[in-house]
Amino acid sequence: KSAIIWGLSVGGLIAQGLYARRPDLVRALVLSNTAHKIGTAEMWNARIDKIAADGLVSLVDPVMERWFTPAFRQPDNATYAGARNMLSQQPEAGYSGTCAAIRDADFTEAAGRIAVLTLCVAGDQDGSTPPELVQSLADLIPASRFVTIAGCGHIPCLEQPLTYAQAACIFLNTLPEH
Repeated sequence: KSAIIWGLSVGGLIAQGLYARRPDLVRALVLSNTAHKIGTAEMWNARIDKIAADGLVSLVDPVMERWFTPAFRQPDNATYAGARNMLSQQPEAGYSGTCAAIRDADFTEAAGRIAVLTLCVAGDQDGSTPPELVQSLADLIPASRFVTIAGCGHIPCLEQPLTYAQAACIFLNTLPEH
């Protein structure tokens, strides 16, 4: 039995890791707002050091600016407020650990071995995984399709949920019956 594996951001790295280790479990992939390698070790180490020195609260505003468009980052937007609260309430050790995992993940070579249909999705205003970075992942995967969501940052399921769902449905409807 196999499944369609969907990963957004660090979840996209996890999905690539699953495929690299157990391709027999994967029928298709949706790799959203992710890449084969995100950022540099120096960048992630600086973020980890910043959390240790100043707390996670010191990164909340800059992260929100990378994740969401200015139009979405409004004080009266309950969805934005919820995402901001979720980030700010995370245990610092957990967020630092996630930063270390992203720092150490590199699926550049493995991406070329992905042999299932794969949808790669980018937000046109994503400050964490810009469209050109997601496109570079798609370019490595032989059977990939690339879609950009307009007016969207790093988390399209929150910022542009209908457009995101439509792009996913179009892709999923092209998969052969299983």
